[in-house]
Amino acid sequence: MRTIADINDKIEEGKAVVWTVEELKAKVADLGITQAAKAVDVITTGTFEPMESSGAILNLGHTDPPIKIRQCWLDGVAAYSGFGAVDLYLGASQAPDRKQPSELMEGEDIQMQGGGHVIEDLIAGKAIHLRALGQMTDCYPRATLDTMITKETINQFYLFNPRNLYQNFIVGVNGGDHLLYTYLGPLQPRLGNAIYSNPGALSPLLNDPNLRLIGVGTRIFLGGGVGYVTWEGTQHFPLQKRLPNDTPIGPAATLALIGDAKQMESRWVRGCYFKQYGPSLMLGVGIPLPVIDEEVVRRCAVTDEDLVAPIIDFSIPRRVRPTFGLVSYAQLKSGTIKVESTKVRSAPLASMALARQVALELKQWIELGTFTLTEPVASIACDRTFVPQDAWGSQISLE
Repeated sequence: MRTIADINDKIEEGKAVVWTVEELKAKVADLGITQAAKAVDVITTGTFEPMESSGAILNLGHTDPPIKIRQCWLDGVAAYSGFGAVDLYLGASQAPDRKQPSELMEGEDIQMQGGGHVIEDLIAGKAIHLRALGQMTDCYPRATLDTMITKETINQFYLFNPRNLYQNFIVGVNGGDHLLYTYLGPLQPRLGNAIYSNPGALSPLLNDPNLRLIGVGTRIFLGGGVGYVTWEGTQHFPLQKRLPNDTPIGPAATLALIGDAKQMESRWVRGCYFKQYGPSLMLGVGIPLPVIDEEVVRRCAVTDEDLVAPIIDFSIPRRVRPTFGLVSYAQLKSGTIKVESTKVRSAPLASMALARQVALELKQWIELGTFTLTEPVASIACDRTFVPQDAWGSQISLE
């Protein structure tokens, strides 16, 4: 057994052994779990994928005369302003105030620069046009504001993401007879393609399936800067069915994350646009897993052959769509899967190359001693026998 304090001592002394999760899997194949566990102190994981349930908190600082903002646009993208005079929340998937994807004629498209693009531009140091309307009061007499802002001219600018890092996700296909534009990208008719978004064996949460090592307060790599886990993410669903190796067969745990965007790099925070669906955000996230015992290595030794995702037919416009069964990530990454008797091309939304780079960069931070590990201050609920409780810990009736 090691403690996180023991590992941090080795990091500060420059003696910690750090492997990326891919290096760990290769070492296990060569040395076995026991010997690999004795050799390594920290395993780094990473992903770079669309995470549309993300956004940024901005505090602009007070103007003279002061303004109480009630409507605001950043480069034409609306920001929420209902919780403070000059506090804003800019959602990554917020579209600009012009023609929406649903209003486009067939074949027409607009490459929309949405909230994710504004966040990327701010992180890159670009000037952003701000237009605001105020609620005039005795203490906030100003009615309008039209100016340019940068990350250096505002007080706070940090990402606060309600749902990131899905622990597994789905594979999208289209069994219908016309092209569909989805949050996974275009799905070709008659099972013309399959798209998946999770990086499989590289994914942070699939290497810690019960969130034994990850909790509230865990320090992470977020967008090229330092971030933290703040809570379970929205749509957190630890009750998902699981394989004998405890990995879920579909969407399960999620995390809410926070980090100082002023310290981030735009190469790890990129606005993107899904045709006839809308804007989103590509985000690099890495999580270090402390090797406190052999069980950590056993979990991280999971391979793409050991992980599965459900194949979902998007041609049925319902909340619960039919499934074509499960497919392994090894099959997905081969480029072709079989759906019933049909061979279907498969491709990822996540960048495997950049996921590896996230894990490598986090490894380098730790080896240099500039990044140490944190003890979670609270766990993320993952008990599959979980019973809802009220704020005082009393069991709530489910009847």
